[in-house]
Amino acid sequence: MTNRRTGGRGGGAAGSVVVLGATGFVGRHTCEVFAAAGWTVTGVARSAPVTATPYDVVPLDAVDAGPGRLTELLDERGAAVVVNAAGAVWNVTEAEMMRANADLVRRLVTAAGSAAGRPRLIQLGSVHEYGPVPRTGITEDIPTAPVTPYGRSKLAGARALLNAAAAGSVEGLVLRVSNVSGPGTHPASLLGMVARHLATSAPEPLRLAPLLAHRDFVDVRDVADAALAAACSDASGRVVNIGGGQAVSVSSLVVRLTELAEAAAEIVEAPSAGGRPPEAEWQRMDIGLADTLLGWRPRRSLDDSLRDLLAQARACADREPLSSALQVPPSTMAVSGHR
Repeated sequence: MTNRRTGGRGGGAAGSVVVLGATGFVGRHTCEVFAAAGWTVTGVARSAPVTATPYDVVPLDAVDAGPGRLTELLDERGAAVVVNAAGAVWNVTEAEMMRANADLVRRLVTAAGSAAGRPRLIQLGSVHEYGPVPRTGITEDIPTAPVTPYGRSKLAGARALLNAAAAGSVEGLVLRVSNVSGPGTHPASLLGMVARHLATSAPEPLRLAPLLAHRDFVDVRDVADAALAAACSDASGRVVNIGGGQAVSVSSLVVRLTELAEAAAEIVEAPSAGGRPPEAEWQRMDIGLADTLLGWRPRRSLDDSLRDLLAQARACADREPLSSALQVPPSTMAVSGHR
């Protein structure tokens, strides 16, 4: 059965929400979804957004902020809910990942437990917390054994919230999110890289490592909808999978992107010189619990997600000089992960 809250504490008609990572890929869409649902939204980001937003964005580096400063912010904003969409995955060290993906959550748990309103925490986790999985649906109760620094750091953050919820010091959920697509996909990710290459019609081919994996993909706006559903739920201390519910061939997804782009840019799959072929990876999220607990299912098709990704990549390419748009070198690239 889906449990729903009837309102929030303070703020707009639906309540007041603080979203960390508000100018990032997932955070930006999360702010928009909450604002459209009538919440008073406070975004938190290291710098102010480039364009005006219909909600406040507080310039604060949450990774460096202590629990006291975070508690002060939550109290100032009368937060009923906090969504943590902050984190680090691209072009950072393992130590930086641990600070942003684990240490921040620990301090956020402390801050929420000390805040006057005891806000509900929604932690946006990752499918990579599970590690390698058998070729069956990934359920929330399978053992976690991440093999990447990113997966290990995200799991440490998830455990911080789950342990605090079990102890009764906070209330909230961990949403384990599959690979995310849609408008604004990071250009360092596989789909973002391919979309930018297609949008600029680059003269040199984009060389990728063999795309052998099958992965679960979900649109970023569906992830934002899931965060809203989790905020309105009374469930606590649980992990809930958020994904598309399908194992999709990454190679076929890249082919589909090129078909939708109708561009002449070349993409080549080729192993690195002297390197061994990468091992295939398989992911399919079982999203039944999200439906049962939150009343959530993905609403957008992969084609819609890819079309909107391409449209935004083209808009960005039109605003940038070609030399700036082609910062990703045409050498062989491995398949990248999550957000």
